[in-house]
Amino acid sequence: MANANALVAQLDQNEAEYRIAPHNLDAEQALLGAIIVNNEAYYRVSDFLEPEHFYEDLHRRIFEVTSSLIKAGKVATPITLKTFLGDQDLGGITVSQYLARLAAEATTIINALDYGQTIYDLSIRRKLIAIGEDTVNSAFDAPVDSTPRAQIEEAERKLFTLAETGRYDGGFQRFADALTSAVDMAAKAYQREGKLSGISTGLVDLDRMLGGLQPSDLVILAGRPAMGKTSLVTNIAFNIAKAYRGEKRQDGVIETVNGGIVGFFSLEMSSEQLATRIIAEQSGIPSYKIRRGDIREDEFYKLTDAAREMQTMPFYIDQTGGISIAQLTARARRLKRQKGLDLLVVDYLQLLSGSGKRGENRVQELTEITTGLKALAKELSVPLIALSQLSRQVEAREDKRPQLADLRESGSIEQDADVVMFVYRDEYYLQNREPKPGTEEHFKWQAEMDQAHGKAEVIIGKQRHGPTGTVQLAFQADITRFTDLADDDKLPERIGD
Repeated sequence: MANANALVAQLDQNEAEYRIAPHNLDAEQALLGAIIVNNEAYYRVSDFLEPEHFYEDLHRRIFEVTSSLIKAGKVATPITLKTFLGDQDLGGITVSQYLARLAAEATTIINALDYGQTIYDLSIRRKLIAIGEDTVNSAFDAPVDSTPRAQIEEAERKLFTLAETGRYDGGFQRFADALTSAVDMAAKAYQREGKLSGISTGLVDLDRMLGGLQPSDLVILAGRPAMGKTSLVTNIAFNIAKAYRGEKRQDGVIETVNGGIVGFFSLEMSSEQLATRIIAEQSGIPSYKIRRGDIREDEFYKLTDAAREMQTMPFYIDQTGGISIAQLTARARRLKRQKGLDLLVVDYLQLLSGSGKRGENRVQELTEITTGLKALAKELSVPLIALSQLSRQVEAREDKRPQLADLRESGSIEQDADVVMFVYRDEYYLQNREPKPGTEEHFKWQAEMDQAHGKAEVIIGKQRHGPTGTVQLAFQADITRFTDLADDDKLPERIGD
C-alpha cells in the first residue's frame, strides 16, 4: 500500500513537472470553422490574431493560408485550402476530411471575436511562461559578464514588448471620441495655472511659444558646449517638480493637477553635481563656492533652507553612465509604474548606445536611439526632453546662432523630434574676442558686451504644433539660472520719467 501511495505521489509530481502549456483546441477549431464557412469572420480577428497565436501546428498553417487567400481577394474554403495544405494522415483522417469536419461543425460568425480573443490570450500566457523559463534559466546559468541588474532589465524588456505587441484594443475610433478627448484637454488647460495645454516650464515667454511641454512629444534641446543647455533643462525640470500638485481620484489613483513628477537621466554628471547646481540656483550661492566650502554662515543657512524645501519634491535622478536605449526604456517604465511620471529628461543623447556594438554605424545607432525615445514618450504619454551636442561647423560661421543642419547626425534627430530648440549666448563668443583695450574696436566691443551681458536666446528651430522663433531669457552664469527677461516695456513706470 505504501508503495502504491508513493507511486501515485511520484506520478502527481511528474504531472506537475511536465504540465501542458495552456491552450484551447476547441476554440481554435470553432474559429477556423467559422472563417472557412464565412470568410467575413476573418475580419473580426485580423487586427490582432496571427498564425503564431495558434497552439496546434496544423491550425497555424490553416490560418496562415486562409489569411493569404482572403488578403489576395480569393475565397478560402475546404476545397481551395486543400491545394496549399497538401495531404497527410492525421490519425485516421486526411487534411481534406479534417477541413470538411471544421466546416460542418462551425459555429456562427457572431462568436468569432470571442474565440479569437481566447486564442490570443492563451498565446500570451504561453509566452509569459517562456519568458519565466528563460529568466529562471539565465539566473541559474548566467555568464560571468551578466549582472543580476542586466538580467532583470532584460526580463522587463521582454515583458513590456509582450504587453505592447498585437493588442486587440486598437483600430479605428469614432471621431466623436477624439473630439471628447480634445475638449477634455482644453478644459484641463483652462483649469491649469498659466492656461497651458502642456506642462509649464516655469518660463513665461518660453511657455507662450510652446504652449507648455506636450504629452508624447520628443523635445530636442541642443547647443555647443558652455551654452548652458544642461542648466536650462535642469531649471525647467526643477520648476516642474517644485510646482507638482496631485489629487486622488475616486479609484484611488493620484492624478497630477499641476507641475509634474520628473525622471532625470544624468549620463554625464553625477547626481551630486546635479544637486549642487540646483541648490546653487535656488539659494543664489555660486556652485564653485559650495564645492569649496567657501561660504559664510548666513549663506550656509540659505543653502540648508533650500535643500530642506527640495527634499519633498518628486525629482528622481538616474546617474548611470553609458546605458543603452533598451535599459533607459526599462527604467523609465519602472519609474512610471512605481512613482508616476510626467516629464522625462535625458542628458545627453550622444552618450546613449543602441542595441548593437558601439561605433559600428553611429548614424544608424542614433536613428535607433531617437526612434526609441520618441516611441517611449508616446508610450508613457509624457514629454521627453533629450539634450544633444551640435557639430563644430557652428564655430566656422560668422553668425554662430545654431541651425537644424548643425545637429550631429541630424537626419534622425530632426525627423523624430516634435520640437527642436537651441540655446545660444552671444556673450560667450564676444568675451573670447576682446580687442586691445583703449582702441575704438574695444569701445565698440564693450558696448556689445554690455548689450549681451546676462542674456541668452532659446531658438525654436522646429515645432510641430506651433510657431518657430526666438525667446529671450536672462542667464546668471555664476548660479546657472535661467529666468524670464525683464524687458523695459514690462517694468513698472519709474517716477520722474
